[in-house]
This record gives sequence, structure tokens and C-alpha cells, in this order.
Amino acid sequence: MNKMAMALAKSRIDNIAMPLGGLGKLEDILIKCAGIFGTADFTFDKKAVIVLCADNGIVAQDVTQTGQHVTKIVAENMTDGKASIAILCKQAKADLFVTDIGMTTDSDNPKIFNKKVAYGTRDFSVERAMTLDEVNTAISVGIGGVAKLKWQQYNLIATGEMGIGNTTTSSAIVAALFGTDAIAVTGKGAGLSTKGLLHKIDVINKAIALHQPNPADPFDVLSAVGGLDIAGLVGVYLGGAIHRIPILIDGFISATAALLATRINPAAKDFMFATHVSSEPATKMVLDAIGLEPFLFLDMHLGEGTGATMAFPLFDMALKIYREMSNFDQINVKKYVPLS
Repeated sequence: MNKMAMALAKSRIDNIAMPLGGLGKLEDILIKCAGIFGTADFTFDKKAVIVLCADNGIVAQDVTQTGQHVTKIVAENMTDGKASIAILCKQAKADLFVTDIGMTTDSDNPKIFNKKVAYGTRDFSVERAMTLDEVNTAISVGIGGVAKLKWQQYNLIATGEMGIGNTTTSSAIVAALFGTDAIAVTGKGAGLSTKGLLHKIDVINKAIALHQPNPADPFDVLSAVGGLDIAGLVGVYLGGAIHRIPILIDGFISATAALLATRINPAAKDFMFATHVSSEPATKMVLDAIGLEPFLFLDMHLGEGTGATMAFPLFDMALKIYREMSNFDQINVKKYVPLS
């Protein structure tokens, strides 16, 4: 992080003709972005949403309401502008990049980028979800995606995912990382009944007992109970640090990937922004573990990058004030100073 750029941004904000701290957390966002970009003069003129799509073998254990075929249906709806994330991207003037990193079926849709690592993960209730090679390849896909967007001059990226069963996968990862019973970190996902939730918790606990993933080794946790979409998102966060681009965290699944990324490289946190707290019970726990505070509390659990995309206009509005509002000298008003 460029401390000089951050200091210049702070000074610029303090000289805007408004009360000190008038923009609250939005000021912190602007200052952090100055540190990322290495300059106090920056823009968010090209925004992207990366949605990684993959299927999860754990669906075989009846932990979801729908089957894996829904992943492909929703992914293709995104490219037709009919899915929630596509509608929000249009409103936020952001470009949507839908990527198949591990769906169980192929798509001939030319608008879906084919970066398939495998045809879904294995059922981690009976065997490890991925090999270490698959984990590393998926992470590389995420890093490469950010590199390409950097080359195309995008300067703000939101993360999204689509994959039936990936709340189960995320809960398993978090339970393994925290060494806790799955009951503390597992929610109903896309509408499970109480009975279904208890079954989901039992499946996760038994899988962790079977594989004994090492909580100090994020690669081992991903291999044991992870998902290809989550591994790919880990790469996106690492890519943000490598290529100095702000990356916006979406909900529980996206935050789980962000936590894994910080366990691999703690410096990745400096390039992340927590946008909202989803209704999944472990979301705040995960964000607290990363050390990031969200600024939207909407009780959403829609996924796809929707919550993160909703934050784009806030970034734009804060930047408008930062770049265009009068300063105290221009309006001949005495500047606010901190009072003891």
C-alpha cells in the first residue's frame, strides 16, 4: 500500500467543504483505493464482475433443493441479461464475465468463458473434493482472469459465483478452518427445511471427521471439502494483490474464498473490500476473521455477486464528491479542524 498516496487522499478529503468525516466509511474506501492505485488521483471508470460457475459433488447427499443442472441454466441466463446479476450490472454500468470453471456439463454459449478445470468436484462425503493439482489450477484461473482485466484497464472488480451446493462447501471450509462444529457455521442456503439443515450439518461434520483437513493449510482444506468456484475466487483475490486492483467481496461464499486467500497471503486483505453481510450465519464471523467491516446490511442471500455489485454506485458517488466537490478555499469558508 502506498502510504504517501493515502496521506494525500486523506488531506484532500479533509479539505472538501463538509464536516470532518462527513462521508464516514466511504472516506476509508477512498483512502484505501489511493493506497492500492499508488496515487490520490484515481477513477473507477471500468468496472467488472467475475462470476465463476462450478458444480459440487456433495449435492449427491441431498443437501440442496435443486440439482446440478440448475447451475448451467442460471449461468446461461446471466449472459441473456435475465439473471439478477446481469440486471444489476447493467444498472451499475459494469461488465459481466461469466466463467465455467467446473460445471458438470459443457455449454456452447459463446458468452460463457470456458476455463473448466474439472467436471465438478467429487462428493466430499466419501472422497476428497479435489486433487491439489485441481486446486492450484483453479487458483491460477482466478489470478489469470484478474491479469486479463488489468490488461483491459479495468480498475474495480466484484466477485461472484454460481454453483448448486456451494453453501454446503463454504460451510465445510469454514468449519474446517475454525475447527468448529458445522452447526455454528451452516445455514439453510437456498431454502432448506429445518430437517434438511440438520442433515446438511451432519454431512459436513462427518466429512471433516473423515478427511481431517489441516486448518493451517488452506490448500489442504480446499482439496478436502472445497469447490472449484471457491478456489478460483481465491485466485481472484490473490490476483487483486498481484495486479493492484480493488476486489469487492460479495456474500458468504465469496467471503470464504477471501479468508482462504488471506491465509495464503495476508497482504491480499489490503486489496479487498467487504460490501455486505449475507444472511448466512457465518458471514460476519468470516469477515471478522479477515479483519474487514462491511457497509451494507441487507440480509441478502442471493449470491452471483449481487451484493458486491450493489456497492458499485456507492464507490462512484463517493468518488464524485472526492473529485468534484468544492473545497473550503473555493467557497471562502474556514476549514473544519479536530477539536479536543
